[in-house]
Amino acid sequence: MTVYTTLATRIRANQPVALATVIDGPHIGATLLISPEGILGGTLGDNELDRVVARDALGELEAGRTGIRHYGPRGESTPEDLIDTPTVRIFVESFSPPPRMWIFGAVDFTAALAKVAKVLGYHVTVCDAREVFATRRRFPMADDVIVSWPGALFEREGHVLGPRDAVCILTHDPKFDVPAIQGALRTTAGYIGVMGSRKTHAKRLERLTEAAITDPRDLARLLSPIGLDLGARTPEETAIAICAEIIAQRTGRLATSLSATTGSIH
Repeated sequence: MTVYTTLATRIRANQPVALATVIDGPHIGATLLISPEGILGGTLGDNELDRVVARDALGELEAGRTGIRHYGPRGESTPEDLIDTPTVRIFVESFSPPPRMWIFGAVDFTAALAKVAKVLGYHVTVCDAREVFATRRRFPMADDVIVSWPGALFEREGHVLGPRDAVCILTHDPKFDVPAIQGALRTTAGYIGVMGSRKTHAKRLERLTEAAITDPRDLARLLSPIGLDLGARTPEETAIAICAEIIAQRTGRLATSLSATTGSIH
C-alpha cells in the first residue's frame, strides 16, 4: 500500500498516525508515515533524518499536536548543530483518535458528565458492575456502556489510556472505587478524579493504604474532591466543574481545584 492509502486506512479505523512531509529543503514533498508501532512507510531522503523525525512525531502524536519542526539534512536538531547547516522544514500532521473518558459509577452525575464530555470531543465509556443501572437507555450519549468490575476493564483495556485521557470515579462504594483507583493508577491517564467529600476521601485513603497504595506520587495523582471550585451544586454544574479541571490540568493554567482547598465544598 502507498503511504496515503495506509494513512486513510488508519484514519478510518480511528488509529493514531502521523504524517511527516518535507516542505523546505532537500526532497521537498517526501513523506514519512509514523504510528506508535513504528515507521509505516515512506522516507524523507535520509535514514537518520527518518529516525529522528519518527521519534519526534510520536511525541507530537501523543499530544495530538500538528506543527512544523526544523532539522539539519541528517536529523540535526540542536541549535549548535544547525549553524551554517541547510535547514530542512518538516510539517508533522497528527491524526489522533479522540481522547477517552472512562466514568465509573452509573449515577445521576454520570449522565451529566457524559453529555459535557461528548461536547468536548471525548470518547466516553461508562462502567458499572450493576447491570440494572449500566444500560444504554440511561446513558444514550455514551459511546460505550460496560457492565463490568473496574479491575476487569483495566486489565483488558487499561493500556490504551494515555496523558490525553481522563478517568472519573463517581461511585462511593469501596468495593468499586478502590479497584477503580488501583486500575487507574496503573495507567498513564492524565487525569484521575474521584468524587466525594473530604471526609469520604479521607476514609478512602485509609482503604487505599490497606490495599498497599501508599506511594505519595500515586496519591498525588488523585484529585478529590473532584472538579474546580465553581460552587457547583447540580449534576450539570458539577460536570462542568469536572471538565474545567481536566482542561486546566491539561493546559497548565492556574485554577483552583477543590482538592487544593479546605472547608465546605458547597
